[in-house]
Amino acid sequence: MIPLSSPTSVLLAGGGSAGHVSPLLALADALRRRHPDLRVTALGTREGLEARLVPERGYDLRFVPKVPLPRRPSGDLLRLPARLKAAVDAAGAAIDETGAEVVVGFGGYVSTPAYLAARRRRVPIVVHEQNTRAGLANRLGARWASAVATTFSGTVLPGAQRVGMPLRREVATLDRAGSRAAALEHFGLEPQWPTVLVTGGSLGAQRLNDAFRSRVASLSSAGVQVLHVTGLGKEFSPEVPEEGAPYVVVPYADRMELAYAAADLVVARAGANTVCELTAVGLPAVYVPLPIGNGEQRLNAAEVVAAGGGLLVDDADFTPEWIDAEVLPLATDRERVARMAAAARTLGEPAADETLADLVERAAQDRNRT
Repeated sequence: MIPLSSPTSVLLAGGGSAGHVSPLLALADALRRRHPDLRVTALGTREGLEARLVPERGYDLRFVPKVPLPRRPSGDLLRLPARLKAAVDAAGAAIDETGAEVVVGFGGYVSTPAYLAARRRRVPIVVHEQNTRAGLANRLGARWASAVATTFSGTVLPGAQRVGMPLRREVATLDRAGSRAAALEHFGLEPQWPTVLVTGGSLGAQRLNDAFRSRVASLSSAGVQVLHVTGLGKEFSPEVPEEGAPYVVVPYADRMELAYAAADLVVARAGANTVCELTAVGLPAVYVPLPIGNGEQRLNAAEVVAAGGGLLVDDADFTPEWIDAEVLPLATDRERVARMAAAARTLGEPAADETLADLVERAAQDRNRT
């Protein structure tokens, strides 16, 4: 750990989706654990998840106007310069008012104005990119950054170093074996069966939900118990055979670390946070990338799949028949699951929050020397 001169302040810019907010909060917690008196301020928009999650965690939140970049010529493109100036001015005011010595950006709408305002003030910039394919904001910020941190080794940014994804402590420090009994009891599962966790995130994944719903009876009869996190409003009542393994459906798991402790195998989308949480706790997975966007989910899972810690299947190919042919035999093959778990763990970075905190402290120290 590199000591920071006191008093000091950092500004963390990111928001919109959980993919940006979660690592921001994990870094904030890591910095606050090291320096209880450190001033940590988040920069976000009123529309994003940060508007709720950041104050709930006890951190100050400053707002900038949301400035999406138009994808085609329109009136929004003509209004872009004025909107961007307003956002940069708001970010600059936050830097000035908090006395921020470092600006850390996590990408998204908020980071571009934060990077521009920090550069104008000669405040050091630290960039963290969550996805394998870097977004526009972080490609810009990396040009001026004191440090560029990535989640995956395949991310191409100038001066990048892989640190992994800053994760919630409950996940990063999870002892799966030690927590398993309590986790199974929590969800009403039984210890004698292999457990498959199905999750599409907080919103659920309709493809996964539909395919597994049609295979409740066959999985249960084969001795595979399932914890199915469907997403809010998408839950269903499974018809489980009387002599079969449990099939538990919940709309949402507010303690996801317990779901991980209960599981032997996971079927999930391939968002960066999901991939990194699973490798950090050593869980093998079947990854079904979301078939929209720029293909970043497939790239996010590529490294762990190549290492043998997961399987990759296209969304269109994930059918009830695929569950019969691939998921069921895998879930009941304990030796193969164990090998995949070990491979997944080799890519886990449970201390990514601390590594990123080191980079922030180093940037602040270098600034104080000049």
